[in-house]
Amino acid sequence: MSRIAYFGPQGTFTEQAARVLAGGEELVPAETVRLAMTAVREGEADAACVPIENSVEGVVPATLDALSESTPLVAVAEAILPVRFSVLTRPGNTEIRTVASHPHALAQVREWLEANLPDAHPVASSSTSAAAVGVLQGDFDAAVCAPVAVEHYDLEVLATEVADVTDAATRFLLVRPPGELPAPTGADRTSVVAAAANRTGTLAELLTELATRGINLTRLDARPTRNNFGEYRFFIDFEGHVAEPRILDALTALRRQCRALRFLGSHPRADGTRTTVEPGFGNDDFVEAAVWADAVRKGDLA
Repeated sequence: MSRIAYFGPQGTFTEQAARVLAGGEELVPAETVRLAMTAVREGEADAACVPIENSVEGVVPATLDALSESTPLVAVAEAILPVRFSVLTRPGNTEIRTVASHPHALAQVREWLEANLPDAHPVASSSTSAAAVGVLQGDFDAAVCAPVAVEHYDLEVLATEVADVTDAATRFLLVRPPGELPAPTGADRTSVVAAAANRTGTLAELLTELATRGINLTRLDARPTRNNFGEYRFFIDFEGHVAEPRILDALTALRRQCRALRFLGSHPRADGTRTTVEPGFGNDDFVEAAVWADAVRKGDLA
C-alpha cells in the first residue's frame, strides 16, 4: 500500500481531496505543505496531496514555492472540491464569542459570520483543523472547518453548507517523484515554472512561444525568486500534454528562452475540459511539418 502525505492535520479539505485522489491508500498528515512534499522527496511517502489554487482566494503561495525548490516533483493528478464549510462548537455551548479558522476560510465565510454570528470575533489559526482542536481545548468557541472534521473531533455541527460564494472551489494536486506520466486524454493540463532574464519583454516572449503554437493558458502566476529584488519565477499552466508534438515543441522553445525551466507535470484535468485546438495547430500539423523539414535536410524533395 502506498503512503500519501497531505497537508494536514486530519479533518481538512486536503484530506478530503487526498481521499479522492489516493483511493484506499494510507493517508499521512503533514503539518505544512512543504513538509508534505519533503516526505516524498525523502522517501517517507510515495506522493503528496497539496492545494494549488482557490477560486476565491487565488493561488497557494506555499505550494508554488515548494514545487519550485529542492528536488523536482511532478503533478500526476488533480481534484477540484467545492468549498462548503461546517461551523463546529463544543457540545452544549450556546455562547459564541470567538470563531477560529484558517485565514482563507474566514475570508470565504465573512458575510455568513456577520449575518449569523455578528458578535463573534474571528481568530486566525494555522489550519481549519487546528481551529477545531482549539475549540476542543476551550481556546475558541467555534471553528469554521471542512465537513470531514466532524469525523475526527468530538464537536457538534452548528451550521453546514456555509459559503459566501456558492460555487467556490479549490484545486488540489497529487505530486510524485519524476517518472512515467499519465497517458494523454485530450483533456489535459501541463505545468512549468520558468525563471527568465530580468529584462523588458521577457514574459511576453515566453507567452508568444505558446501563442504561436495555438496553446491556451489556464493559469499564470509570478513569485519572487528570493535572490534579487525584482526577479520572479513564472508559474504557467496550459492546455495539452507533453506527449503531444506541439506541447513538446513549445517546451523546447521555452527552455531556450529561460535561465531555468522546471517541468511540473502533465495530467488529466479534473473538470474534463477538452483541449482547444485551432486549425493549423493540431499535433498532425506539427508532425507533418517536422517530416517536411527532415526531407529538406536530407535533400529529398522529389
